[in-house]
Amino acid sequence: MTKALTEFTPTRTAALTRLARFVPHAGRDYTSKRNYDLGAGRHTHVSVLSPYLRHRILTEAEVLEAVLARFSLSSAEKFIQEVFWRTYWKGWLELRPTVWRDYQQGVMRQMDAVHTQSGLHDRWEAACMSDTGIACFDAWAKELVTTGYLHNHARMWFASIWIFTLKLPWELGADFFLRHLLDGDPASNTLSWRWVAGIQTPGKTYLARPDNIVKYTEGRFQPQGLATYADALPGAQKPAPLPLPHLREPDPSKRTGLVLHTDDLSPQFVLDRVKGVDATLCLETSRRLSPLAPAPHVIDFAKAASQDVTTRWAGQLGTLSHGQSAKDIEGWAKDNGIEQIVAAVAPVGPNADALAAVKSVPVVRVRRPYDTAAWPFATHGFFKFKEKIPKLIGYLNGISTTD
Repeated sequence: MTKALTEFTPTRTAALTRLARFVPHAGRDYTSKRNYDLGAGRHTHVSVLSPYLRHRILTEAEVLEAVLARFSLSSAEKFIQEVFWRTYWKGWLELRPTVWRDYQQGVMRQMDAVHTQSGLHDRWEAACMSDTGIACFDAWAKELVTTGYLHNHARMWFASIWIFTLKLPWELGADFFLRHLLDGDPASNTLSWRWVAGIQTPGKTYLARPDNIVKYTEGRFQPQGLATYADALPGAQKPAPLPLPHLREPDPSKRTGLVLHTDDLSPQFVLDRVKGVDATLCLETSRRLSPLAPAPHVIDFAKAASQDVTTRWAGQLGTLSHGQSAKDIEGWAKDNGIEQIVAAVAPVGPNADALAAVKSVPVVRVRRPYDTAAWPFATHGFFKFKEKIPKLIGYLNGISTTD
């Protein structure tokens, strides 16, 4: 087993244990110490729940309920806002899916440039191989490749150094993260890199400052030679937000198959919407996150997490199969006589692409009430979205969050 899967056991039991351990620290401790990156294995002031939230082994609503059972909204405000950042990013991209397509095209263009420009290739390879000579950057690259995780503050520093000091394309940095992060998410990852580069919020960049790194790594690093300015990169104008599509209900008279995908591994809310499931296909599309091969721990985490959920829910899933593409889904549906497929809404990304490409059988997508409530507010910047948090917290009482 890799170090990444040793540190992040891909089971719901491990996720609940980690949540219970963190909840007492979600108030003052998180507020005052969340920005400190103490190094691999010492991320004690943050929740380290992101791999479980990314695959919805735990849901955002579930985490919020656990924290609010112990703290008031004001006492745990910083952590609660951090949970809603993930929700906001997902909603923002869901309303503007072309930004993901533009990013994918940008990665391919920059990959072509890497193979034709020797200087760019050498800088990119050194960054990926933690061989830049910038001690903090190289340490973070090694931690990411080894553990599949980085502290949020380190991610910001890393992205800034990648873009403004090493002069590397932001798309290749976002791709490097997606290939190695256990919580690599098309929305949070793509949009955060765009923000550092000054594209997401036009003209607003993030500059990694040596004094900030010294302070929040408690002197572990004393970086020199970092960029002293960060001019915003050019980017296409942001598209106007689209409305969330209206979704139809499953037909109880039809033979039903469930596609259980790695964007949502808590299936109770889907199973509650159907009379029964005759067969289940586990869809795993991690290989399509990048034109390059993802790290083995990214694929292994998703596979093991899927196995955990299918073991726990075996009595309600019918015949079990596995697939990676729309072709696999269509073949499975034909073999099992499936008349309709139900699946949790997969946010913008490879799972959504695979489901959208299924043509031979109807796909009925089921959206979580939490997402239905929150995503439409992601029309502008986070600070306007943040104003809606008290209202969204009020919705939780009417949302079933346990799986």
